Amino acid sequence: MSGLMIGAKIRDLRIKNGLTQEELANRSELSKGFISQVESEQTSPSISTLVDILECLGTNLSDFFNEETNEKTVFSGEDYFVKESEEEGHSITWIVPNCQKNDMEPIICELYPGGRSPVDEPHSGEEFGYVLAGTVHVHVGEALYRARKGESFYFTADREHYISNPGKSRAKVLWVVSPPSF
Repeated sequence: MSGLMIGAKIRDLRIKNGLTQEELANRSELSKGFISQVESEQTSPSISTLVDILECLGTNLSDFFNEETNEKTVFSGEDYFVKESEEEGHSITWIVPNCQKNDMEPIICELYPGGRSPVDEPHSGEEFGYVLAGTVHVHVGEALYRARKGESFYFTADREHYISNPGKSRAKVLWVVSPPSF
């Protein structure tokens, strides 16, 4: 990892933690000027100073350096996982693997004519869907909504919910759940 990445990553972590340079400096017993120089790549911290800074940012050396190499940004078909249910008449494609650790989970749900997604019990969080093809019925509690190609749906997941395909052709939905629950 180059020095450039270290400073930028410290700055990103500081901002993510809602700290000013001065607050981080006070917590890590360093000067605001030093934190500024580290973030702007004018200086590099010693290992022990980096350990102190990272501790104040809620992480450690191992996670700080591993996260960079493990964090994938773009996913393709070879990353996808598909599960099909002939019984319920759908296939689900996880388009971002291992989303359990993330804040949201996107899938592609393809519904065969007359098919439906699994019924999801009430849970915390929110759900969003964008209809890529066909028409779907969105079932939320006792309510029923229709969403056509090019339309989207959004609801809190505090009631039993699922989608179904009332049509004679396949329907396809980009579905995003927060937090992950598929």
